[in-house]
Amino acid sequence: MRHFKPSSGLHNLISKLLLVLSFATAVSAFAADSKYLMFVGTYTGKGSLGIYSYRFDPDTGNATPLGLAAESPNPSFLAADPQGRFLYAVNEVNDFNGKPTGGVSAYKIDRGTGKLELLNQVSSLGPGPAHISLDQTGHYVLIANYDGGSVAVYPVLNDGKLGEHSAFQQQAGSSSVKDRQEGPHAHAIVTSLDDGFALAADLGADKVFVYRFDNKNGAMSPNDPGFVSVPPGSGPRHLTFGSSGRFLYLANELTGNVTVFTYDSKSGTLAPKQTISALPANFHGENTEAEIAVDSKGKFLYVSNRGDQTNTITVFRVSAKDGTLEFVQRVPSEGKAPRNFAMDPTGQWLLAANQESDSIQIFRVNQQTGQLSPTSKISGIVSPVSIVFVPAN
Repeated sequence: MRHFKPSSGLHNLISKLLLVLSFATAVSAFAADSKYLMFVGTYTGKGSLGIYSYRFDPDTGNATPLGLAAESPNPSFLAADPQGRFLYAVNEVNDFNGKPTGGVSAYKIDRGTGKLELLNQVSSLGPGPAHISLDQTGHYVLIANYDGGSVAVYPVLNDGKLGEHSAFQQQAGSSSVKDRQEGPHAHAIVTSLDDGFALAADLGADKVFVYRFDNKNGAMSPNDPGFVSVPPGSGPRHLTFGSSGRFLYLANELTGNVTVFTYDSKSGTLAPKQTISALPANFHGENTEAEIAVDSKGKFLYVSNRGDQTNTITVFRVSAKDGTLEFVQRVPSEGKAPRNFAMDPTGQWLLAANQESDSIQIFRVNQQTGQLSPTSKISGIVSPVSIVFVPAN
């Protein structure tokens, strides 16, 4: 039998094809070994199409793009259930199904591809929803409607879909900055670590509203007292609990400072303890504070600032004794308008979504000092707003 012997040209072509296949296999294996999926919510007015996904490797801090996960209008803020099975997004619009309200979308996560399967959509019960979170059990989704000045709760059904709302509260109030605080603007809502209360930051009313929350049926009713006020013109935006649950930290968008509250888990009451600026001393200029987060160990707190002379992330050390903050560092966000940031589940990396420069900056976190060091940048993501991590397998 005569054996076929490829020519040198064909031999070289075969070798190149094998090399390409080998490279593709290696890339596929790398993707499969990545420990987390990362989803990015965006504003869709400037070319973005919706929610995008990446594979994130915490060993290297590298993010590998997987493309468009789901097409959707203005999926600006995201939240995932504790098991990483489902993703929820507000649709920050003022017209949903022909009514003057926003929307909420529920998705099933395909961990193999990073794609999202739309399960259902519901009305947010108010225009301009700007924030979404889940209670500690993952059984309820909570929504803050910025333009509507209201908050709502939805049960998560067994298949991940959202049911009919179980609670709705219309907030009220105004304050001193007339073009921003002419009425209530609910900007964020979270539950306490024991799920006993839900707390909503209202930029327009200069209040943190406190509601009793029942995670058995999703009911939510005003606490007594029903709120705590901050100084006029503060503009409460986002809020987060420390790791012990004894202290609440509030980012004030209009003044650029952080208010520290002591929190009574039995009564749901808040008492101001400290106010500290996230801006340089004697700062004069425009700035709008944005995101706030405490690391998983409760040792450091991070705040983002947006403005022509700022665009920074400020780092504070958290006192284990009394929850107060001490300035550590202020670093450029390496982009414009860091609207949101997120720490990866290992706590080694912080990723800042620079909305107006269409990029996400990756920082390495010093575990001892909390300080940030810029490493790489994700470019070409138009108008990124919110970042969420889920397990990849």
